[in-house]
Amino acid sequence: MLVARSPHSDRSLKLAVRSALLSLALSSVATPSALAATPAQLDGAAIRTFNIVPGPLGATLSRFAVETGIALSFQPALTEGLTSPGLSGSYSTQEAAARLLSGSGLEMVARSDGSYTLAPRPTDSAGGLTLSQTTISATEARPDALPAVYSGGQVARGGRLGLMGNKDLMDAPFSVSNYTSTLIKDQQAVTVADVLERDSSVRSTGQTGGVVDSFFIRGFPVGEGNLGELAFDGVYGVAPNYRVFTEYAERIEVIKGPGALLYGMSPNSGVGGVINVVPKRSLDEDLTRFTASYGLNTQVGGHVDISRRFGEGRQFGVRINGSTQQGDTAIDNQSRDVDIGAISLDYQGERLRTTLDLISQKEQFDAPSRPFLIDPSVKVPSAANGRINVSQDWGWAETRDKAALLGAEYDLNDALTVFAHAGGGKSNVARMSDQTPTILNDAGDTSSTPGYYKFEVERYTVDAGARLRFDTGPVSHSATLQVTRYQDELSRGIISGPRVLSNLYHPIDRPKPFIAEPDALKVSETELSGAALADTLSMMEERLQVTLGLRKQNIKSDNYNAAGAVTTSYDESKTTPLFGVVVKPWEHVSFYYNYIEGLSKGDVAPATASNSGEIFAPYVSRQQEVGVKIDYGTFTSTLSLFQIKKPSGELASGVFSVQGEQRNRGVELNVFGEIAEGTRLLGGVTLLDAELTKTGTAANRGNTPVGVPEVQANLWAEWDTPWIEGLTLTSGAIYTGSQYVNQANTQELDPWTRFDIGARYSTRIAEHPTTFRATVQNVFDREYWSGVASYGAFSQGSPRTLQLSASVDF
Repeated sequence: MLVARSPHSDRSLKLAVRSALLSLALSSVATPSALAATPAQLDGAAIRTFNIVPGPLGATLSRFAVETGIALSFQPALTEGLTSPGLSGSYSTQEAAARLLSGSGLEMVARSDGSYTLAPRPTDSAGGLTLSQTTISATEARPDALPAVYSGGQVARGGRLGLMGNKDLMDAPFSVSNYTSTLIKDQQAVTVADVLERDSSVRSTGQTGGVVDSFFIRGFPVGEGNLGELAFDGVYGVAPNYRVFTEYAERIEVIKGPGALLYGMSPNSGVGGVINVVPKRSLDEDLTRFTASYGLNTQVGGHVDISRRFGEGRQFGVRINGSTQQGDTAIDNQSRDVDIGAISLDYQGERLRTTLDLISQKEQFDAPSRPFLIDPSVKVPSAANGRINVSQDWGWAETRDKAALLGAEYDLNDALTVFAHAGGGKSNVARMSDQTPTILNDAGDTSSTPGYYKFEVERYTVDAGARLRFDTGPVSHSATLQVTRYQDELSRGIISGPRVLSNLYHPIDRPKPFIAEPDALKVSETELSGAALADTLSMMEERLQVTLGLRKQNIKSDNYNAAGAVTTSYDESKTTPLFGVVVKPWEHVSFYYNYIEGLSKGDVAPATASNSGEIFAPYVSRQQEVGVKIDYGTFTSTLSLFQIKKPSGELASGVFSVQGEQRNRGVELNVFGEIAEGTRLLGGVTLLDAELTKTGTAANRGNTPVGVPEVQANLWAEWDTPWIEGLTLTSGAIYTGSQYVNQANTQELDPWTRFDIGARYSTRIAEHPTTFRATVQNVFDREYWSGVASYGAFSQGSPRTLQLSASVDF
């Protein structure tokens, strides 16, 4: 109830009472029918921008209630004489409430009717405030609900573990990173590759200004080739094949290490980790946001993000994202046009939840950049400035992607939920440009063969399963059963032209050759199917959790010649296990261990081998990992030690056999969150000891694999300045150690460090939340080779680039 009077500060009391009553009145008429309206709830996932000035605590909280639509009432005596530091920036409503109450000794408590009140925060026996996190929500989060975020909103407290669904970071027996849409927009990340520059376990091996993104995770390739390896909402086969943009991404999640049990076999046999794109879905609060952007030289763009919910209980939701970018890039002679459209529809009923995601994107380049190869006898020369483009200005490329995913969950009862997904995607690539240039000598002369390329990739995916929660005595179980089927078909056509000579440092313009357009003919077809069962057993109030699982995977594929006849067929099965343990001896400390396997398609002995046509069983990669996670409340640090062994086939003495093995050992240290009020860090160090432990070439045994540095380090920082409200300064640094280009370890890239700086300013213009952002990448214009793909092609680093953007919420 509201107390009518207090002996102190009548003016503040009246303001608090009037504001609290106003917030109650507004929340009661927020929907057409006051009786049917559901009060807004404090949300730890959705991020919004606030600009609440410091002032009396009661009045500040009441303004917050009005802005967020929550129903809040309290006794004014509780806030009498207290002030609030105010709030400026982007936070979840749960974070915002905690910040406004910082230092007050009060907490916001949910009532059974969905409204909120204030109460003194519990204290320990010595009278000090307890350090345990306040639970504001009165209801248990659904298994599909997005985990909450840390202060500042950059990193989430959990993410999806494939078929196991969402897991809190402290309950996951894996090393995981979960980056939010707040980080995406504040860092002006255009693609998933831009986001993952923040992760020391990940390195991008794609060429800046190129047509495809690819990665190394824990020293193993992911995303190379023509079959996309990024998951979308937990399933393969839907995310755009060659590049994923961030406009439709709510979060980017990375599980480090093999994921055959969690996600099934990766379409292109990657085992270093799994990248999952969490799509944007409609928010509890309506959103209309427009973002204008500019990038050096004249890349301009606009992005619209609209979210609405409808229905008497707001069961129906729609999220629309559309953007366009066009103009010259920071790379010489290069222009780029991008058009993106994404629609997400959802229904959130009492038992039934459904989603439908539709994506369409097109990317066009003039003079697309290409990575470099090098003659085996030549030492790797120093890198040219990232602006210099060896590609001929008559080159071009166009990629079109369309994708759809339908998902549904139904709670048969409180313990049993069934789920299913069905979807797929199609990618079309056409380009006529230089192929990978080869560096011929120390002077940087290059040779390249231009060609007209066409690729068509079709992918389909379907799965179904059930999650069951039950107890056996003192042990609680969370079990999942899933059946899956993934299929892809690749068609390709290539016609090459005459050789083009140029120079790495001083490109030479050559006349455009005539190359006829090829037909795209089917070259391969693959089907991955199987079934998985996993169970997490929790004991001692979840202080001990053991996860056991098995997945049987069948791999079936056919390769075709130009006449459409099958040349080789593959049909093999393999069962891969998971064993994971989480021990939490203290509330904020979690120790974990996992043994998990990865799966890669086995080879078929080539025609040049004496055992030509022999089919080899799928290659099984094995990871063991142990680690510790410490949650300090507003930030977390993690330490992990791991070893991954991956076998491979080789041709030696005329016989093809499985005699190769790469072993990567490593240590990962990460920190993320708010280390002090207004100061956020996101960084880590990864130390890698990679070795070719087995190989048919005796001289290479014991060498370091291609593209794996000994040290990778990242540090990104944000600081909310105290002298200008709403101003945040940002900076970042990336370090990558030297990398070998060949297995003989005779050609090597130099180590490199890149620095970025930036700033953003959040304010209100005509009562509309507005944020301005500026970033300078590679502020010192460092010239460097950024990374190496597994086949030995290496890429130029990004040049110094200015990025500007402004977002307005209407």
